[in-house]
Amino acid sequence: MANVTRFDSAPSYDPPLHNNVDAKRLQGFEAGDTASHWVGFSVYHPGATVDESPTRTESIYVVLEGELVVTVDGTDHVLGKHDSIHLHQGEVRSVENRTDSDTHLLVAIANPKD
Repeated sequence: MANVTRFDSAPSYDPPLHNNVDAKRLQGFEAGDTASHWVGFSVYHPGATVDESPTRTESIYVVLEGELVVTVDGTDHVLGKHDSIHLHQGEVRSVENRTDSDTHLLVAIANPKD
């Protein structure tokens, strides 16, 4: 059965190691059951960061608006509007909004294996 999540009623969540980031769960977990991935929407305010850490599961980030720097293995990847990055499980990354504007990010992350 289809599960519709209205943006205005999507549940907020607090992603670990994220600083100055507002996040909503659009699908999965408290927003509805999904078999393989969950989807979130995040606003990275100016100066927002994600501390360097390994991804828990396979992850895909898509910048919807603004710019983010995703650092993987010491290499900065500057992502602009509609750019995306795929991260394998366990890949060490950090994220930073180095601009003076909010950045909107859509994430699709594999469900953890029990």
